[in-house]
Amino acid sequence: MDKTECQTDLIKVEGKIYPCTVSLVMDLIGGKWKAVILYHLKDNPKRYNELRKEMPTVTERTLSLQLKQLEGDRIIFRKVEGKKPPIKTTYGLTEFGKSFKNILETITTLGNSIASQKGNFINK
Repeated sequence: MDKTECQTDLIKVEGKIYPCTVSLVMDLIGGKWKAVILYHLKDNPKRYNELRKEMPTVTERTLSLQLKQLEGDRIIFRKVEGKKPPIKTTYGLTEFGKSFKNILETITTLGNSIASQKGNFINK
Protein backbone atom coordinates (compact mmCIF):
# COMPACT_ATOMS: atom_id res chain seq x y z
CA MET A 1 0.00 0.00 0.00
CA ASP A 2 1.33 3.42 -0.97
CA LYS A 3 1.67 5.73 2.03
CA THR A 4 1.21 9.09 0.36
CA GLU A 5 0.92 10.86 3.71
CA CYS A 6 4.44 9.83 4.67
CA GLN A 7 6.27 10.95 1.53
CA THR A 8 7.28 14.28 3.04
CA ASP A 9 7.72 15.71 6.51
CA LEU A 10 4.87 18.19 6.21
CA ILE A 11 1.80 18.94 4.09
CA LYS A 12 0.75 22.45 3.12
CA VAL A 13 -2.89 23.08 2.18
CA GLU A 14 -4.28 26.58 1.64
CA GLY A 15 -1.54 28.18 3.72
CA LYS A 16 -1.82 25.77 6.66
CA ILE A 17 0.93 23.28 7.52
CA TYR A 18 0.02 19.77 8.73
CA PRO A 19 2.25 16.96 10.03
CA CYS A 20 0.16 14.31 8.22
CA THR A 21 -3.03 13.80 6.23
CA VAL A 22 -4.93 12.60 9.32
CA SER A 23 -4.21 15.95 10.96
CA LEU A 24 -5.50 17.69 7.83
CA VAL A 25 -8.85 15.84 7.93
CA MET A 26 -9.22 16.29 11.69
CA ASP A 27 -8.69 20.03 11.27
CA LEU A 28 -11.65 20.05 8.89
CA ILE A 29 -14.11 17.84 10.82
CA GLY A 30 -12.60 17.39 14.29
CA GLY A 31 -14.00 18.70 17.52
CA LYS A 32 -17.22 17.96 19.31
CA TRP A 33 -19.75 19.30 16.80
CA LYS A 34 -18.49 19.39 13.19
CA ALA A 35 -18.92 15.68 12.49
CA VAL A 36 -22.31 15.76 14.25
CA ILE A 37 -23.46 18.62 12.01
CA LEU A 38 -22.25 16.74 8.93
CA TYR A 39 -24.07 13.60 10.13
CA HIS A 40 -27.33 15.54 10.28
CA LEU A 41 -26.76 16.99 6.80
CA LYS A 42 -25.55 13.80 5.14
CA ASP A 43 -28.89 12.76 3.67
CA ASN A 44 -30.45 16.12 2.80
CA PRO A 45 -30.11 19.88 3.34
CA LYS A 46 -31.71 21.37 6.45
CA ARG A 47 -32.70 24.73 7.80
CA TYR A 48 -30.92 26.15 10.85
CA ASN A 49 -33.89 25.49 13.16
CA GLU A 50 -34.09 21.87 12.01
CA LEU A 51 -30.45 21.40 12.99
CA ARG A 52 -31.11 23.04 16.38
CA LYS A 53 -34.00 20.61 17.03
CA GLU A 54 -31.89 17.61 16.06
CA MET A 55 -28.95 18.82 18.18
CA PRO A 56 -30.62 20.21 21.31
CA THR A 57 -27.46 20.26 23.46
CA VAL A 58 -25.43 22.53 21.15
CA THR A 59 -25.61 26.24 21.89
CA GLU A 60 -26.78 28.63 19.18
CA ARG A 61 -23.41 30.39 19.22
CA THR A 62 -21.46 27.15 18.81
CA LEU A 63 -23.72 25.88 16.03
CA SER A 64 -23.44 29.18 14.19
CA LEU A 65 -19.63 29.26 14.51
CA GLN A 66 -19.24 25.64 13.42
CA LEU A 67 -21.51 26.18 10.41
CA LYS A 68 -19.42 29.19 9.38
CA GLN A 69 -16.19 27.18 9.67
CA LEU A 70 -17.62 24.27 7.67
CA GLU A 71 -18.85 26.72 5.04
CA GLY A 72 -15.46 28.45 4.97
CA ASP A 73 -13.79 25.08 4.35
CA ARG A 74 -16.31 24.45 1.54
CA ILE A 75 -17.65 21.31 3.21
CA ILE A 76 -21.17 22.71 3.45
CA PHE A 77 -23.08 25.34 1.51
CA ARG A 78 -25.41 28.01 2.83
CA LYS A 79 -28.35 28.99 0.64
CA VAL A 80 -30.32 32.12 1.54
CA GLU A 81 -33.74 32.68 -0.03
CA GLY A 82 -35.79 35.85 0.24
CA LYS A 83 -34.88 39.45 0.88
CA LYS A 84 -37.35 40.29 3.65
CA PRO A 85 -37.94 38.37 6.88
CA PRO A 86 -38.60 35.58 7.23
CA ILE A 87 -35.50 34.71 5.25
CA LYS A 88 -35.08 31.00 4.54
CA THR A 89 -31.51 29.77 5.16
CA THR A 90 -30.66 26.19 4.22
CA TYR A 91 -27.44 24.25 4.84
CA GLY A 92 -26.30 21.17 2.95
CA LEU A 93 -23.22 19.22 1.92
CA THR A 94 -21.13 20.38 -1.01
CA GLU A 95 -19.67 17.76 -3.35
CA PHE A 96 -16.53 17.89 -1.20
CA GLY A 97 -18.69 17.49 1.92
CA LYS A 98 -20.34 14.42 0.43
CA SER A 99 -16.91 12.75 0.33
CA PHE A 100 -17.12 12.51 4.14
CA LYS A 101 -20.25 10.29 4.11
CA ASN A 102 -18.37 6.99 4.41
CA ILE A 103 -16.31 8.33 7.31
CA LEU A 104 -19.46 9.54 9.05
CA GLU A 105 -21.16 6.17 8.64
CA THR A 106 -18.09 4.36 10.00
CA ILE A 107 -17.91 6.73 13.00
CA THR A 108 -21.65 6.21 13.63
CA THR A 109 -21.34 2.41 13.52
CA LEU A 110 -18.34 2.48 15.86
CA GLY A 111 -20.09 4.90 18.24
CA ASN A 112 -23.21 2.71 18.36
CA SER A 113 -21.06 -0.34 19.11
CA ILE A 114 -19.12 1.38 21.89
CA ALA A 115 -22.32 2.79 23.41
CA SER A 116 -23.96 -0.65 23.37
CA GLN A 117 -20.94 -2.40 24.89
CA LYS A 118 -19.80 0.16 27.45
CA GLY A 119 -22.81 2.35 28.14
CA ASN A 120 -26.45 2.76 27.39
CA PHE A 121 -28.74 4.96 25.38
CA ILE A 122 -30.76 7.49 27.42
CA ASN A 123 -34.19 8.54 26.16
CA LYS A 124 -34.82 12.28 26.17
